Amino acid sequence: MPEAVTPTVTTPPGLLASLYPLLREWLPRQRWFAGKGRPVTGFTPVAVTELLPADTRAGLYHLVLRAHQQTAPAPGAPEQPGDCYQLLIGVREALPPRLAPALIGHVTQGPLTGHTVYDALYDTRPAEVLLEALRTQARVGGLRFERDPRQEIDGGLAPRLLGAEQSNSSLVYGDTFILKLLRRIVPGVNPDLELPLALSRAGCTRVPAPTAWMAADLAGETWVLGVLQPYLRGAADGWELALRELAKGGDFTAEARALGRATAEVHSALARALPTVTLGRSAMEHLVAGMTGRLEQAVHAVPALRPYASGLGSAYTALAGLAAEGRTWTAQRVHGDLHLGQCLRAPSGNWSLIDFEGEPARPLAERRLPQPPARDIAGMLRSFDYAAHAAGSPDPGWAGLCRAAYCTGYAETGAPDPRTDPVLLRAHETDKAVYEVVYEARNRPDWLEVPLAAVRRLATPDQH
Repeated sequence: MPEAVTPTVTTPPGLLASLYPLLREWLPRQRWFAGKGRPVTGFTPVAVTELLPADTRAGLYHLVLRAHQQTAPAPGAPEQPGDCYQLLIGVREALPPRLAPALIGHVTQGPLTGHTVYDALYDTRPAEVLLEALRTQARVGGLRFERDPRQEIDGGLAPRLLGAEQSNSSLVYGDTFILKLLRRIVPGVNPDLELPLALSRAGCTRVPAPTAWMAADLAGETWVLGVLQPYLRGAADGWELALRELAKGGDFTAEARALGRATAEVHSALARALPTVTLGRSAMEHLVAGMTGRLEQAVHAVPALRPYASGLGSAYTALAGLAAEGRTWTAQRVHGDLHLGQCLRAPSGNWSLIDFEGEPARPLAERRLPQPPARDIAGMLRSFDYAAHAAGSPDPGWAGLCRAAYCTGYAETGAPDPRTDPVLLRAHETDKAVYEVVYEARNRPDWLEVPLAAVRRLATPDQH
């Protein structure tokens, strides 16, 4: 059993100053760091909590830090404050070989001089501390560990860190639970906890119900830090399955159709559980203005978009035109970042949807707004394109069949077929492709051609 969490937030003098030079080099190299390409110029501590004393065999600090960076905003864009990150810093005299990938650096000044600091999520003992805190609903300084009283958490479950590339970090405990720890965090109600809780209350079984969660009360605001959910043992994500079928020339349309049904069921449950709104002319003008603004910023950031800017913009003006004629749409809470990697198929064949955080780069308030369900649908349609290109030789025919099957499955639940509103769907798919172009240009330049292929298609109305 892990040691009890130490109920103290005392920070040794000089601790943060000694860590800053190491974190300045280490943080930008992490997959989940949002500010790539801009040097880190400094840090502001939001909270520092000692979970295990540094003078034990393996100390543990929980840090919430605001990273300051040089900014180069688009013309007219306001300066943005630095992003906040959640870090779990382990402290040892020396790292065993198994923890070599977790190394942050060797401390040469301050109270931890002579020690090695590392990403504690790679280490069994700190990971056990987190689960024990959730199981016992611990309170440590500003940290709160809470759980659903109807669900039990067994102690002593062996932890392991998932190695998949993602924007957060996940620990699996004994193939029973998975703890998703948010890395880039913001204050407020996080949809990654809010929506699964609402779906659980609505009786929707397509989304694992939260078992426990980790939050912090800082500066008068609540920050969601992590969510523990049942681990779907033996499940495979849709991305892996799609690539597997592509590699052997298999048919994925039956799975795509089942995914469409699962998506529609989740949308229906969200509409029952949370308020819906009607989007008229004013609301749609605001939505279109947001899309147009993102396109303008993307063109500024990625010059390869310039030849297609006018054609892409026509997707938005067409939607605004329908709104001006009096057309309305229903908006509701949606997943917000739906793609094949956010879908899990159990050995039984049942599909589940996970990760309701939305696009982390967008403001939290925006991610919590009701949206047309077409937002999610467009994300999944783009994902089929990604899979077709990732398989090696692009196969647009495969993607087209999957896209059609997905929409068919969606409509089989009684929901409207997304293809019956092509203007709305094109606008959302265009917005998603523009987002992808900027993301790939900043993070994975080798993948840039994937969204650019969609951009060329979407820029021509009769080819989308």
